[in-house]
Amino acid sequence: MLHLLYILAFTILAFIAVGNLIRNLIMFSFDRGTYPGGSSPMNQGSYPYMSSNKQFIPHPELLDSAGNIIKEPLLVMRSINVEDARQQLDALYEASPAKKVENQEG
Repeated sequence: MLHLLYILAFTILAFIAVGNLIRNLIMFSFDRGTYPGGSSPMNQGSYPYMSSNKQFIPHPELLDSAGNIIKEPLLVMRSINVEDARQQLDALYEASPAKKVENQEG
């Protein structure tokens, strides 16, 4: 009898969890559709923590020194062989302030 009670309790909890998951996915999809500054039809005063008149403010790392939005890729990777990478790392290590302090102590 106790096993049936456990199964019933966890089944109810599972339905509640799945219901919350579906409701959150729907709410996020409505909110994501209006991200760059519009107002969501679901957000007309029902959720005070979400402002219905959001202004799109980019992250400071997406701006150049003049304050304009950067429209180029932020991460560019190129292939490099191991020896070139080792030489560059050695040059950085030799030029670091910690290396100079270490040489003065020794």
